Amino acid sequence: MPDWTYQPLRGVAATLLGERRSQRVALRTLARVGSLPGGGRVIAWAFGHRHPPALLGGTAAGVRVTTRLGAVVPPRLAWDAVRAMPPLGAGLVEVAPVRLGDVAAVREAARGRRVPVLAHATGPDAAEVAAALAPYVDAVRTRPDPRTHVLTSPDVADAARALADPQAVVLAAPPVLVRAGPGWFARVTEAATPTLPTPPVRDIGRDPRRWPAWWWGALVGVGMVCAGLGAAAIALGPVLLWYDRAYLGADVADLHHLNHHLVHFIRHDRITMAGAMVALGVLYTGLAVGGMRQGRPWARQAYLLSGWVGFATLLYFVGVGFVEPLHTALAVVLLPMFLAATRRERTPPRWRAWPEGTERERNRALTGQLLLILAGVGLLVGGIAVSSVGLTGVFVGSDLEFLHTGTDALRAANPRLVPFIAHDRAGFGGVLTSTAVAVLLLSAWGWRRGEAWVWWSLALAAAAGFLPALVVHGSIGYGDPWHLAPVLAGLALTATGLALARPYLCVGVARTRTAPTPRDRQGADHA
Repeated sequence: MPDWTYQPLRGVAATLLGERRSQRVALRTLARVGSLPGGGRVIAWAFGHRHPPALLGGTAAGVRVTTRLGAVVPPRLAWDAVRAMPPLGAGLVEVAPVRLGDVAAVREAARGRRVPVLAHATGPDAAEVAAALAPYVDAVRTRPDPRTHVLTSPDVADAARALADPQAVVLAAPPVLVRAGPGWFARVTEAATPTLPTPPVRDIGRDPRRWPAWWWGALVGVGMVCAGLGAAAIALGPVLLWYDRAYLGADVADLHHLNHHLVHFIRHDRITMAGAMVALGVLYTGLAVGGMRQGRPWARQAYLLSGWVGFATLLYFVGVGFVEPLHTALAVVLLPMFLAATRRERTPPRWRAWPEGTERERNRALTGQLLLILAGVGLLVGGIAVSSVGLTGVFVGSDLEFLHTGTDALRAANPRLVPFIAHDRAGFGGVLTSTAVAVLLLSAWGWRRGEAWVWWSLALAAAAGFLPALVVHGSIGYGDPWHLAPVLAGLALTATGLALARPYLCVGVARTRTAPTPRDRQGADHA
């Protein structure tokens, strides 16, 4: 759930627009998107909002709400808040204080609402205000409610403790939304969700029929890492396997005789793809062991989306005309494990909620999150571009400059050579696209204080993906600056983002549970 909308971007906007106006721009942007058809779902998906557990439901001023967690805003922000807050996880919006001159604005704000809208009428005309608003909002109150807690601090622990009272309503004031970001609602929901202790691995047993989903997810990740290492060993050793030589009707010596740079080019393609495979395996292992094992729904969804993208790209090989046996065998072995990881019963919540930490630490982490999201978007664009090139022209201009030849000359020398190279390029594009989805969603949804596995998953994946690509390009003399610019930019964004977020994600304090004491799972609706 990216919290950067209200912080790093707000800091840039504040320089151009001023502090108060920049806050309004951020809220108005979310409101405009939320008011579009399907816009609310887009916001909820992008920010990782999930349905809250049933125990957070109840009533507010006599009105039934799905969650007693909401926001309180002044009338001038009511229209934007009513459209922006519900997709982020707010179960109600209260407008306060409302005076006679604010009635028209509140009426307009409540039109088309998706969650209950309450109004708090104040001043000498409170009764008249209540009468004027009663037909348009869900409830109007004229006196303070002792059960309503208005928070001005983004401390998740305070909100979770207040929600432990089944009669309490917790409302976030605008300063909380500005300082903590829109992911605050989801973090509070997690902190207030009953959790169970994680069982020892030995209690699961050796029977595969009893293995939980995260075990299968981890096996897929380990399988991808091993396959990537195997692909790297082949690229560094024989380069071509028996089926490669049979398809081409040529061996390494023949290719070298055909073009002195050709074997190096094929090796550089395969090393780069091998690094991406290892990176993807690391991310899958992290999502399974660090996220799915804790019962986090967003980790399973990130794993699922990335995996389906990866398996779907196997269709690329139909387009290029060369179906590689080992690649196909790997997919056949891993697909049942992937299905078991995503279709088995979900793990109940087992996470721990951490204290929020200092505002400086949080702000630096949000900036780091933004940089990782930008890196993920860049990888996604790159993966789509590489896939497109592999399925169409196969080569870019810098490739042909390195080879000192043209596509037609390669086809003339060996009609199967270009489809063979296209297979490698399209395969790399597919792996890169799948990796990009995992990086993007892990960065967007996984930012929690103390979740060191998020940091390590991204760091190790970056090392596996970026470093081999740089080394192999340097070793073969393929140093075109424009060709390497996306790799260098991605590495810089990732390294800077991880450096900023490390104190937040890898905090060294003792683990402190801010959620209520673990309760029995019975009766809880685990979202």
